[in-house]
Amino acid sequence: MSLLNDATALQDALIKHRRFFHENAEVGLDMPVGSAYVKERLSEMGYEPSDCGPNGVTAVAGGKRDGKTILLRADMDALPIFEESELDFKSATGNMHACGHDFHAAMLLGAAQLLKDREHEIRGRVKLMFQPGEEIMEGALSMIEAGIMENPAVDAALMIHVITGTMIPTGMVIISTSPLASSDWFEIKVKGKGCHGAMSDMGVDPLNILNHIYLSLQTLNSREVGPVTPLSLTIGQMSGGTTGNIIPDSASMIGTLRTFSEDVRDFAKKRIAEISQGVALTLRGEAEVTFFRGCPTLNHDEQLTAQLLGFARSLLGEKLIYSTKSEPLLGMGSEDFAFITGKVPGMLIAISAGSSAEGHMFPMHHPKASFDEKALPVGAAVYANSALRWLEEN
Repeated sequence: MSLLNDATALQDALIKHRRFFHENAEVGLDMPVGSAYVKERLSEMGYEPSDCGPNGVTAVAGGKRDGKTILLRADMDALPIFEESELDFKSATGNMHACGHDFHAAMLLGAAQLLKDREHEIRGRVKLMFQPGEEIMEGALSMIEAGIMENPAVDAALMIHVITGTMIPTGMVIISTSPLASSDWFEIKVKGKGCHGAMSDMGVDPLNILNHIYLSLQTLNSREVGPVTPLSLTIGQMSGGTTGNIIPDSASMIGTLRTFSEDVRDFAKKRIAEISQGVALTLRGEAEVTFFRGCPTLNHDEQLTAQLLGFARSLLGEKLIYSTKSEPLLGMGSEDFAFITGKVPGMLIAISAGSSAEGHMFPMHHPKASFDEKALPVGAAVYANSALRWLEEN
């Protein structure tokens, strides 16, 4: 209760952190403003923060007592979405924290303060990981390549993700053993032959080919993968052409593929290429398929999950814990934290930051998504408590 009370006492600071990130939303690996802010706040707390990859930041708490090292990770990047809210601290950058990463960064800064205040209690070390580029699936790898898992070597890892727009009340902690899906981004470029729209027989219409490919790809779910096998294929961007009376030379679309099985993942990637090229050839064009981002399935470590569930219950009580084994936390959502859990035992804890019953009607990644700041001290306390208790018991 002492730690939870101290986290609650930090609420004004947590709100300040969150609103700074929200107003100054940055995307991808290009996060100089957020990175500088984290380093300044950590330095004020007495840490010696260091750069780790492009705009990643790390610092270490503890080390005064022998023990293992646990990593706490928070992503910081936003999405290229124009915010449609009336908030006083609405994003000023044209980007938006529609996935709650501003909450994650603020929560970990709060946990950093809680841990610094209890540094003499830390049995080992707590490594803090402030990560850019989660939404583009590049941030975790960039920090791994820069040495985040070494010096000191990491033994276990934890991340928190807030959710909104569900039926789960604010402040509820959700712990699940269900995996998060793998993710693969792909682009399909179609080459045709441009011509005047009034003489369409003189060209090869890449927009027509693109649409036939789009429709044909839907058969992956309905006819090529078993009906009880999860697979999500989304085309989120289609582009081509400049005006209404010209058939262009080329067109393209970008999508994502998500599964829970590496075999299904490999099969689907193979079929996306075969279907695209086959349809294009049938309609006298050409198609090139490129997979350019991705991460594997995130599997939660069962022993670590059981331990952290116990720690959360002792901190918050049964009324604030929602535990499930059968339901995926984020649907077919994915996380590049999977690169971390592929190296050490790790898990994701979710915290509700707004339910539909509380007026938060829109889901994450929506331009009107909203989040309840009452969840901030819960996240800071869960981060710090999980690290302190795990180190003590391991």
